[in-house]
Amino acid sequence: MSLAIKDILNHLHINDINDAFSTGSTWGSSSNASVKDIISPVDGKKIAAVKFASTDDYNIVVETAAKAFKTWRQIPAPKRGEIVRQIGDSLRANKKQLGTLVSYEMGKSLQEGYGEVQEMIDICDFAVGLSRQLYGLTMHSERPEHRMYEQYHPLGIVGVISAFNFPVAVWSWNAMLAWVCGDVCIWKPSEKTPLTAIACQHIAQEVFKRNNIDEGVSCLVIGDRNIGELMANDTRVPLISATGSTRMGKAVSAAVGARLGKSLLELGGNNAIIITENADLDMSLIGAVFGAVGTAGQRCTSTRRLIIHESVYEAFKQKLISAYAQIKIGNPLDENNHMGPLIDVDAVALYLASIEKCKAEGGKFVVEGGKLEGEAYASGCYVKPCIAEVENHYKIVQHETFAPILYLIKYSTIEQAIELQNGVPQGLSSAIMTNNLREAETFLSYAGSDCGIANVNIGTSGAEIGGAFGGEKETGGGRESGSDAWKVYMRRQTNTINYSKTLPLAQGIKFDL
Repeated sequence: MSLAIKDILNHLHINDINDAFSTGSTWGSSSNASVKDIISPVDGKKIAAVKFASTDDYNIVVETAAKAFKTWRQIPAPKRGEIVRQIGDSLRANKKQLGTLVSYEMGKSLQEGYGEVQEMIDICDFAVGLSRQLYGLTMHSERPEHRMYEQYHPLGIVGVISAFNFPVAVWSWNAMLAWVCGDVCIWKPSEKTPLTAIACQHIAQEVFKRNNIDEGVSCLVIGDRNIGELMANDTRVPLISATGSTRMGKAVSAAVGARLGKSLLELGGNNAIIITENADLDMSLIGAVFGAVGTAGQRCTSTRRLIIHESVYEAFKQKLISAYAQIKIGNPLDENNHMGPLIDVDAVALYLASIEKCKAEGGKFVVEGGKLEGEAYASGCYVKPCIAEVENHYKIVQHETFAPILYLIKYSTIEQAIELQNGVPQGLSSAIMTNNLREAETFLSYAGSDCGIANVNIGTSGAEIGGAFGGEKETGGGRESGSDAWKVYMRRQTNTINYSKTLPLAQGIKFDL
């Protein structure tokens, strides 16, 4: 670990923190807590040792959060928004340091690390405005001198389980909205990237403390799968927002559903770009390459499949081969590099196994993959982005591999292309590249993409804060971030007020005493 990284850790107040949980300014852990070394995939060096929370630690956090909720919910929403505004300003002040830590701990490029912090700032801005717009509807009653309306109340504790690939942004999508809605949050970050979570907790807590707010509004629990299971089964946590694999999401959904709780799931993606004969191929190339190799293919919105019209297939394939030859792979803190490492050696093993499965099913690699060796890749986490010609029905193509493997599929009609696009279990993000209005509108129609996100002339990655983010089918059906996604963090209540001197019943029912 370089001196520069040590300075950043010190700046973010996490130089010597190795405790399991935070309920505000108080950090702690049980005496028998396990300890895990956090290793950077960039250089294979240890960043810090972090204790993992026990069941007792978790219960302390829940009790603290429940107590904080009773006071936080009474603060007017615009006042809660003011707190979130200040958090956004603190993130601005720490953007460079936090973005660099994201890059070093997770392995994404430095510009993507900065971009992730910018997403946090953007959702703060969105939430501030939202704090004055938590609206309900007024309806006309069928009974005279009655008024009907609906309003929204905070749920209570929101449990946030986030993944390693966006170690801070996804938490902020949930936390900032939940906070302006009057909820409190318990965050379980990925066990692979806890240090960025600790940094965010410090940033938020400084703001809460400065405003004399109960610091239990924001709680952090560092832990493994056991903590996630405790959260999913805990009736004291009415909403669980979980980001991760479809396998994990199914387990969370079953546990939360069994207690009739609420879950917000953002799970796997198997995203495709349709490139038609009417596409701008140069523009399509940018969207396809960034979508496939950005974050080393470890985004839930990464481009996994290119569905290319037969008339431009060979020409576009050659453009891809040429572009891939120019991709620079290496230390993500070097802004000249396009792609950094995978998260760990286990991810590398899955990547290599997927390549072999693809070849066994008949896939033809036009850009070969493999693990990179040498001093610059000493962590063992660097791989080559690769491209294979496949059929959509291959088992490995139907599966989401969290790595830079891009599949090429040929089509002849727009109807066939859409069928191929929809012909996977996942339904997160999709795109079509075309200058033909009919093709674009068909893709966006009821007969088009079945994904939660459908784009025209942009790639599958790069969703903006203002729109609701999430997908269908095995992606889980949840929606985070913009639009009216805030409603999931609140409970809806219908109210009827009778201001007459009688008590008429609905539907004209008579009940005379």
